[in-house]
Amino acid sequence: MPELPEVEVTRLSFADRIAGARIGSAVLGKALRWPLGIPVQQLAGRTVRGVRRRGKYLLLDLDEGLLLLHLGMSGSLSFGQQLPPRDVHDHFELVTTRGTLRLHDPRRFGAVVFVSDEASPQARKLLGRLGMEPLSDDFDEVAFHAGLKARRAAIKQVLLAGDVVVGVGNIYASEALFLAGIRPTLSAARLSRPRAAKLHAAIRDVLARAVEKGGSTLRDFSNAQGENGYFQLDAMVYGREGQPCRVCGTPIKAIRQGQRSTFYCPACQKN
Repeated sequence: MPELPEVEVTRLSFADRIAGARIGSAVLGKALRWPLGIPVQQLAGRTVRGVRRRGKYLLLDLDEGLLLLHLGMSGSLSFGQQLPPRDVHDHFELVTTRGTLRLHDPRRFGAVVFVSDEASPQARKLLGRLGMEPLSDDFDEVAFHAGLKARRAAIKQVLLAGDVVVGVGNIYASEALFLAGIRPTLSAARLSRPRAAKLHAAIRDVLARAVEKGGSTLRDFSNAQGENGYFQLDAMVYGREGQPCRVCGTPIKAIRQGQRSTFYCPACQKN
């Protein structure tokens, strides 16, 4: 599933190129996770002012309204002047004066939703409960610790929930917890202020490095220019069950938490 770094890498790969483009036509294929919200033909004639990100959502600001895009479990965007013919898994397309933006989503868990603005009920439903943005100045260390103290669930699960800090998905939660030396099963409420500060810094560090590396390509992720990510090659624990820890040599362990695989070093990460 594309996580925050993959979504940010996707944004960076086409945002400058599509800004200012006028939409000539739009095509909606098979139904996605949620309905578009307006007849697709009504997107024609609007102008794309820019592309932002909120958590794992891409926000295309139009001169009239806003498009919220989510890549779901297996979605990816492509953007270019000459894309190949649409195939059976291409479910949304914007043809603009600067190129065509296309959503490819084999599992159709992604979404494209039109809203009038971020104050609209549908936008609030999708974005209103998202936590702090970890790569922004709004990611406050004190507020982060306070949010953790209010949760008794395992710290890995709290990070994945997205209501304290947004976008720290499965890969990067494992990596940040390793960097901070925290066992993923530890109750979030038990983290001291100093340990929460280490985790706060680790989240920033891991996500920033992941964006710099182009995200992680485990199966089929690529950005809007068709380029793969390489962060997974530098992973300290994720996907390395049984292999020696890169720091201490202890074999990496894997457990299941909330139907997701968690990887950690039993020596470097403490309760």
